[in-house]
Formats: sequence, C-alpha cells, structure tokens
Amino acid sequence: MISQNVLPISSNPYRATAVVNFNSVFEEECQKRKSKLFVLPLRSPQLNGVVERANRTHAEEFYEVIDSTFDLANIRPELLQWEQVSNTIRLNQDLRYLTPQQNLEKYYKKVMCH
Repeated sequence: MISQNVLPISSNPYRATAVVNFNSVFEEECQKRKSKLFVLPLRSPQLNGVVERANRTHAEEFYEVIDSTFDLANIRPELLQWEQVSNTIRLNQDLRYLTPQQNLEKYYKKVMCH
C-alpha cells in the first residue's frame, strides 16, 4: 500500500489487481479511509501499464542484481537505498528524462506560481 505520509499528493483512488490474500486487508483499509478502490482483472497489464513497467524496472534493476535472501528485515536497507536512487538519481524517459523528484518539484513550482 502507498503510505500517505510518503507522497506529498493525495494517492486517492487506488487501483489493485485481484490478489486473494492481500485484497481483504487492503479493501478494509480503503473503506476506513473512505478511498475508492478499483480492482483490475488478473492478467490485464494494458489496464495498469505504468505499474507493470515500474515492476519490470524494479525487477531488472534491483531484485535481479542484489545478493539477498529477500527477507524483509535483511533487505530493507537496500530497498531504501534503491528507493532513493530510483526517485532522485535515475532519469525516467516518461518524465522527459527527469527524476520523479525533479518532476514533482517542477509540477509544484508550476502550481504554486499560478
């Protein structure tokens, strides 16, 4: 789930794929927060291409190159480091070769000036 205190913007509504073990908890949390939830059918990447692309990038540039047991407690420091690189150093073609942080700063500067 996307943490509300990490993103400077509202992350409402949510889209999720049908994953049985996860969905009931996520659905309850969305109901508590009064957030809309759109459940996408399985095997429909065309409906959520951005997430599919992000998952591929994370798999190819992080998970496939680290030497880890993938235990969350052990991998957490490396995940936080990757998150920092991914958001502040790695250029994103879809964002006109800006980092996600640069894109947010550009967006907020534009919104605050008008």
